[in-house]
Amino acid sequence: MQLEGKKAIVTGAGQGIGKAIALELARRGSDIAVCDLNPDTAAQTAREVESIGRQALALPVDVADSQAAGKAVEQTCRQFGRIDILVNNAGWDKTQPFVDTEPEFWDKVIGINLKGVLNFSHATCKHMVEGKEGKIVNIASDAGRVGSLGETVYAGAKGGVIAFTKSLAREMARSGIHVNCVCPGPTDTDLFREQPEKVRLALERAIPFRRVAKPEDIARAVAFFASPVSDYITGQVLSVSGGLTMAG
Repeated sequence: MQLEGKKAIVTGAGQGIGKAIALELARRGSDIAVCDLNPDTAAQTAREVESIGRQALALPVDVADSQAAGKAVEQTCRQFGRIDILVNNAGWDKTQPFVDTEPEFWDKVIGINLKGVLNFSHATCKHMVEGKEGKIVNIASDAGRVGSLGETVYAGAKGGVIAFTKSLAREMARSGIHVNCVCPGPTDTDLFREQPEKVRLALERAIPFRRVAKPEDIARAVAFFASPVSDYITGQVLSVSGGLTMAG
C-alpha cells in the first residue's frame, strides 16, 4: 500500500488519530499538508513528517470556516502542485445528555464534524475533478452507525458524514474519485482518557479483542483506502472497532 509521491491533506492532524494518519501516510511516501486548529501541534506534526523524509506544510485552520478551508486547499495546491488524497479527520465532542445541551453546542459539533467535511471536500473535489482521480477518506464514528449514549448530536453529525460519503462517492465516481469512510470505535486518545475509569474499563471488556484501538489502527485503515489497493472500492463504510460493533 505504497503512496510514493502522493500529496495529501489531513485535517485535525495535530494530535491523536489525525497525527497518526499523517505519519502513516508519510511513511508510505506521501507529502502531507497538516491542517489543525492549533498552530503549535500542526507545526509539530509537520516536523515529524519532515523527519521521515517527506515534505510537509503546517496550516492552522478552522475546518468549520468554509473560506479558511478553501484557502488551505489552495495553499496546498500551490505548494504541492496537486492533491491526491484528502482525509477529513477533524472532530470534536463533549459527552453529556442531549437535554443538557444548547444550540450553541449543536452548532459547534455540527460545524466541526459535518460542515468541516463538506468544506474541505467541496474545495478539494474541484481540483480532483480536473485531474480525473483522487482518494477522499472521511473519518466518521461507530457512534454514527449504531448510536452512542451521551453523544447524540455527535452521532447525528457522524451519521451525516456516512450518508455524505455514500452520496459523494456516487457523484464523483465518473471523475475517477473514490470516497470512503472509516468509523473508529473507542480509541486511545486524549478524549478517551478523559472518560471515567469505570467507563474505560467497561468499554475494554466489551470489545472482543479486550483493548481499545490505537490511533495507528485507524491510520492503517485510512492508508488502505488511500492506496491503489482499494481502486475498485468506493462509497464504503469500514468499522475499526475490534469487533465491538458488527454489521448484521
